[in-house]
Amino acid sequence: MNSTILTYNFLLTNLNQACLIQMPSKFTSVEANAFNKLFQQFCQNSLAVKKIILDFGQTTFMDSSGLVGLCQIVQLAKNTKFDLTFWSFSPQVKMILSLAGLEQVFSSEDGTDAIITDDSNQQTNIHPAVLSKSKRLLDICGAIVGLGITAILFVPIAIAIKLDNPGPIFFSQIRCGHMGRKFRIWKFRSMVVNAEQLKHQVENQVQGPLFKNENDPRITRVGKFLRKTSLDEFPQFWNVLKGEMSLVGTRPPTVKEVENYEVNYHQRLNVKPGLTGEWQVNGRSQITDFNEVMRLDLQYQQKWTVLYDLKLIIKTIGVIFSKKSGAC
Repeated sequence: MNSTILTYNFLLTNLNQACLIQMPSKFTSVEANAFNKLFQQFCQNSLAVKKIILDFGQTTFMDSSGLVGLCQIVQLAKNTKFDLTFWSFSPQVKMILSLAGLEQVFSSEDGTDAIITDDSNQQTNIHPAVLSKSKRLLDICGAIVGLGITAILFVPIAIAIKLDNPGPIFFSQIRCGHMGRKFRIWKFRSMVVNAEQLKHQVENQVQGPLFKNENDPRITRVGKFLRKTSLDEFPQFWNVLKGEMSLVGTRPPTVKEVENYEVNYHQRLNVKPGLTGEWQVNGRSQITDFNEVMRLDLQYQQKWTVLYDLKLIIKTIGVIFSKKSGAC
């Protein structure tokens, strides 16, 4: 016998040993938090259910917080007896999964893709900064100029790094970009070679998942100069040229940092990470509360225009040459 109930704005239909859950029209941090609580209760109390079907046919808006919420549900389902199945991904949701590189993780059953004829809304869940051709053109031009400057400065910087602390000239690390998609970021090395192994010995001065110490002892003498002038970040112009980053955006988080995020923190991944941004021009060295980082990143998303990007780039140049310049 079938029975249908409405809870937390999710329509649940019991089908013998299966449960069909109709997902809401939008799936952001609010819905993801509510659904995760509902799913945990469901796993604990629904002993007769063997299969859970999530129907996304009516969902046309999903952000990075919603994606993380789904990842948590997948992990929870793996730790329980439930068979989790996805139905009816709308074109909008499929676009988000593609941007995040999660098509295989959230693949829907054959023949269940939603058919939505109104194409006018297919990109409503993508921040306009990601889709802007003008912003991308600005990124390409800026990256070419930046890489040219990097090439000129490479030899003296490389020699200084080698003489100060023998080892690699470049430092690379996996970071999370738009919608949490992972990419490898590049910098001129500003720390000792075994910096990652020594990290546990350094006090974290930031409240929240972000790690930072203003007087990090792992930073070399040349590294302090590179960070003060932001020269250590010049190789990231290559990431900008490839489209993994933008000249202006949010601060690119590490994988470990993102793993410790609360669901609503993932809203900052709705745009590409940038070489500079609100955090850069508003005292990044003095910020010791991650909630302030979040506020600045979301403020950028709300204020974004191409002209606003240009304004932040000009401000960044002023910050670099000021005494308050510092690394993040």
